[in-house]
Amino acid sequence: MGLAAAAGSALGMGLWKRIKQVALTDVTVLVKGIDHDMLEDVERVLIEADFGPATFELVEHLEEKIRRGELKTEEAFRSWLVDEIAGMFTADGAETQRDTEDQGASGGTKGHGGMGAEGHRGTGAGPTVIVVLGVNGVGKTTQVAKLAHRLVREGKSVILAAADTFRAGAAEQLSIWGERLGLSVVTGTPRGDPAAVAFDAVEAATARGTDVVIVDTAGRLHTESDLMTELQKIVRVIGRRCQGAPHESFLVLDGTVGQNAIQQGKLFSSAVPITGLIVTKLDGTARGGAVVSLQREIGVPVRYLGVGEALDDLIDFEPRRFAERLLDD
Repeated sequence: MGLAAAAGSALGMGLWKRIKQVALTDVTVLVKGIDHDMLEDVERVLIEADFGPATFELVEHLEEKIRRGELKTEEAFRSWLVDEIAGMFTADGAETQRDTEDQGASGGTKGHGGMGAEGHRGTGAGPTVIVVLGVNGVGKTTQVAKLAHRLVREGKSVILAAADTFRAGAAEQLSIWGERLGLSVVTGTPRGDPAAVAFDAVEAATARGTDVVIVDTAGRLHTESDLMTELQKIVRVIGRRCQGAPHESFLVLDGTVGQNAIQQGKLFSSAVPITGLIVTKLDGTARGGAVVSLQREIGVPVRYLGVGEALDDLIDFEPRRFAERLLDD
């Protein structure tokens, strides 16, 4: 299945169909003007789809558009809603995706301090270092494998660092992925120093001339300061070993858990500079509005969507394509 098809099957959640059922039961309703009850029904559908506070902005704009007589057909309504949702990702002027053609799968978003693998290697300063963060259960290690897979397909050499030394089986899980992908995995001792593992991986990559290091970090007890202290230490240590590192810090969030994901995002971003979000578990759910909420509430651009369990099921986030797929029938 191609990326576009994967996005379509995963993100075609029937949102538009549900909106039509509550607001457009009569083909003349847009000409007559949606009443207050219908607006409340639209609001409920958007809230159920996890749009969060953005719901009220959308409904307010919708009411204004209809009052002005600017949305008189279903197609006009849908087209406006696509534009409105896509525009929410760029309303603050932040770019939400990197230039994939110029920078590759690990490329940084301009204006967010990121740097592509080839661009960084060109400086002679060492490998590009990507740190992947998130609580246990969001699919963090799987996303590490997917990122590595993308880079390998683009001809990059990659080393993985199993810096989650606290979770039983974490290093083994990453090692299995490494074996499957034909990649070296640097591990440490159980409950050992995660920063030392990350440091050793950067050392190995520098010695071998490897393009990219991807660091899989711990994700337990995100509400306790100890974990954040460890993550900050990892960032400091690899920054001392490799100029500008980490060049990317991706935070993995579960798109189905609503406000909990937002709180996780705020906590992680207050401890470590985050350059992008990877939103997972969007396969077969009806809560695609969470992507809007997460970016707006956390203030970090969405870079990838996890739409399945296969290695290819990590797609670039493109605001307009996302909005169109979300509003497919």
